Order: sequence, then C-alpha cells, then structure tokens
Amino acid sequence: MAKLTLPAQELMYSGHAACPGCGPALTMRLVLKGLGPRTVVSIPACCWTVIATPYPTNALGVSVLDNPIEATGASLSGLRAAADALGYKDLNVVGFAGDGGTADIGLQALSGMLERRTNAIYVMYDNEGYMNTGVQRSGATPLGAWTTTTPVEGSSRGKPESKKDIMSIVLAHRPTYAATINPAFPEDFVRKVEKARDLTGPRFLDALTPCPPGWKYSSEQSIELGRLATDSGVFPLYEVEDGKYHITRKGGALKPVDDYLRAQGRFHHFTPEDVQAVQAEVRRAWEHLLLLEKETA
Repeated sequence: MAKLTLPAQELMYSGHAACPGCGPALTMRLVLKGLGPRTVVSIPACCWTVIATPYPTNALGVSVLDNPIEATGASLSGLRAAADALGYKDLNVVGFAGDGGTADIGLQALSGMLERRTNAIYVMYDNEGYMNTGVQRSGATPLGAWTTTTPVEGSSRGKPESKKDIMSIVLAHRPTYAATINPAFPEDFVRKVEKARDLTGPRFLDALTPCPPGWKYSSEQSIELGRLATDSGVFPLYEVEDGKYHITRKGGALKPVDDYLRAQGRFHHFTPEDVQAVQAEVRRAWEHLLLLEKETA
C-alpha cells in the first residue's frame, strides 16, 4: 500500500468554478491541507472570489472574508487583532491573494502588515497576470510575455519590463519566514505550509500557479509546466528563516528554459535570441541563490 505523504482531510470542496488545470485551485487545496480547519482566509477581489465565494456559496471548509483588492495585508492585521482580543490564539490568519493584488495594487498593505510584524501568513498565488479580468499584464508578468495589454503585433513584442522580484521586497522587511512553493511538488509545498503554520510573526509564501487560459497551454499540462519551471531554474524552490537561505530542490544540472517557454503560447513569438537571454538571466539568478545559501549557512 502506498504511504500517504499528505494530510488526508479535504477543506476545498467540489463545485467551485475554477478552470480545469487551475494552478491557484491546486494551491488553495494544498494550503488548506497544511493549515487545517482552524483557519480564516482573507481573499481580495481576484480569481478566487469568483472560484469559491460567489454569494451565497463557499467552496471552502474554513471561514472566508472577502476584502478589497488592495487591502489583504490590512485585513490580516485586523483579523489578527480581533482573534487575539477574542482569545483565539491558535487560529491561522491567512491572506490568499494573486500577484496583481500583492505585488501591485496591494503592495502598500503587504508592506504595512510585514512592518507591523502581524502574526499571520500571506500567500501570493502567482499566475503572472490579472487573469480574472482578461489576462492583463501585472508587475509579476515575465519579460516578453504576451498579455492583452502587452500584445505581440507590429513593434510590440510582449511585456517590455522584467518580472518584479517580490521575494526580495518581502525579505527586505525581515519576516519570520518566507518561502517559494509550487503545487507540482506537493510534499515540499505542504511541509513549508506546516512550518509557516507553526511559527509566529509575519510569514510569506510565494506560490507559482500556472494558468491554462492566461499562459495558453492545454489544461492537463499544469503539473508538467510547474515542474519545468522549477527544474529549469525559472522558479527555484527555497526558504529563508533567520536570514538563512535553504534551497529545497536541487536536481543536478538545470533543464533548458526552452522546454518551459515553448510549451506556452504566450512565448510563441520568442526568437532563439530571446530564449538565450532568458537562459542567461535564469543562470545568473540561480548562481546568486546558490551563493546566498552558501554565505548564510
């Protein structure tokens, strides 16, 4: 009999409105497995308010608060203060927001929550764009990616700016714990969620969440794409605690980024030179991460 490596309890129910192969849905399911039922989740205007909580329904087995797109960090501080005042010390207060509501519109509130040392967990599900409103670019959209607001036509060649480094921004606030997670690696994912759950202070989890309609790939490829993102070095898995970096997946030599990029329609316009430029940047970032791990060991 196969050994069960993940918590068996399901706190995300069938009947939600996520697309087939939805990375954010996989992420929410695993987050709740790691946290358990003593959890309240604050969700801003995003894909997940449509997926789980159109009035009067809720597809989650925990308490949910819908908040404005810019206010997740502030909402967490308020929920934590209320829970403490009521004596609910063992309640997991969690924000679950997209990259647009975190790295862009909600960045000020996130910074305030971290600076106030709010005892809560903030999960950013990163599908690299404003997918709920029609696949517009966000600060987390990669360089060169097609979106409806960064088209590939005429002189336009996709997004002209690089992806915002949200982990560096968060780590500048010195949180208790910060980590990258990927639903394509569920054991690593749930272990980090459980670790964050058992700590106190501000904690941040950056989740890569592939999006079939936004990234333009077939829905059954979500796990394959997630694994390629990590194993190519595009989205490395690591954690930072007490200023110490620890890479949690090292699979030998990195796979070529071409395998990851070519699987997505949003990068179909890339030339060999574009791919080489991405490869060089990924290699630079990976070597820097290896150095950080060595220097903080």
